[in-house]
Amino acid sequence: MTSVDVLVVVHTTVYGQRLRSVHALLDADPRVRVRFTVAPHTFNRGAAAHVRRLGATVLPWAEAVRRSFDLVLAAGSRGLERLHGPTVRLTHGVGHNKLSPSGIGAGRTVAGLGPEYLVWQGRLVPAAYALAHRDDRTELGRGCPEALSIAEVVGDADHDRIAAALPDRERYRTALGLAPEERLVLLCSTWGSGSLFARLDTVLPRLAAELPRHGHRAALLVHPNVAAAHGPRAVRARVAGTAPRAVSVPGPEEDWRPLLVAADVVIGDHGSVTLYGTMTGAPILLAAYPQHGINPRSPGARLARTAPALSPSRSLTAQLDRAAERYRREDYAAVAARISSEPGRFDLRMRQLLYRVLGLAEPTPPPVPPVLPLPSPLWPAADDGVGAPAAITAATRAASGAPSAW
Repeated sequence: MTSVDVLVVVHTTVYGQRLRSVHALLDADPRVRVRFTVAPHTFNRGAAAHVRRLGATVLPWAEAVRRSFDLVLAAGSRGLERLHGPTVRLTHGVGHNKLSPSGIGAGRTVAGLGPEYLVWQGRLVPAAYALAHRDDRTELGRGCPEALSIAEVVGDADHDRIAAALPDRERYRTALGLAPEERLVLLCSTWGSGSLFARLDTVLPRLAAELPRHGHRAALLVHPNVAAAHGPRAVRARVAGTAPRAVSVPGPEEDWRPLLVAADVVIGDHGSVTLYGTMTGAPILLAAYPQHGINPRSPGARLARTAPALSPSRSLTAQLDRAAERYRREDYAAVAARISSEPGRFDLRMRQLLYRVLGLAEPTPPPVPPVLPLPSPLWPAADDGVGAPAAITAATRAASGAPSAW
């Protein structure tokens, strides 16, 4: 029996989460040996713990760069030029909303789609670049036309998992401990100075003061890069200090997708999770949007033209009610359609790509997309041990060192 070696490169927790739907397509094949390594990255705190939770075989980075592999899987670019083997790159977010920090004005490329992400000393590093939407391929042609030859549109795994879970929304709400009449307000933040997290000191006190406790629950999803930079405990302490007992804070390893499926309202920014919220039927309010850093052709920019901005001068509850009243499903569906141009086909198309690069025949049974797991309850207010109470989940306790899993 032919045996092949696959290396999964985990730069950060987010990249690891993004790759889980890819290496899962290989896990059951006895011909394939899958191993992991943690690559150098500014935000790789938590990446090693993510890999350990998978129960996977881990190679030190210094050893990984000395070996040869039949396939390398990655969702980031740093250090890939040092690895030996055909690399399949996956994007680590959705929509390619952000502009690269390099360059000036119109000369800036779209993050993930410029030569600085794909080319090293004049050569293309990946053997294939898996994209979610055909418009991403068009954008790639603007920023790095030499990479069009390796681009393949496969769809988006998280899009497909969320779409499949939406008909069972009530099961996810029940698992979270939500009563039928309760409204879940989900705050979603990416990282960086233009994020919702950077404005928490103004947004959370208003939420704590104005959102009625009866009939409402609130949870905050924070990009794992924030926890990587400051530590999960510091994130919880900041929330507890500004909105005590008001907001649940899932940890960086908690699966965010079930919470998005269950949400009644989303307060977000230009991050990926907010964009996935356009699929759900939940009205969206934008609390932060750094226009100068956003690709004007992206679905994130279209969302900014569709969703109302959170006003600092109007009642929060009035804005939530107004957003629900003015919500038009077709407007948000048009944004959601830019997430994937292969809806429901990620597993099929991604597996075809992987086995073509490996040079192996695909297994006979078609891939069966996994069902989103039921989430842990959003626990009532409890003392989190940092000097102020906060609602926490089992995953939050795991991030602080207790056994458990964003």
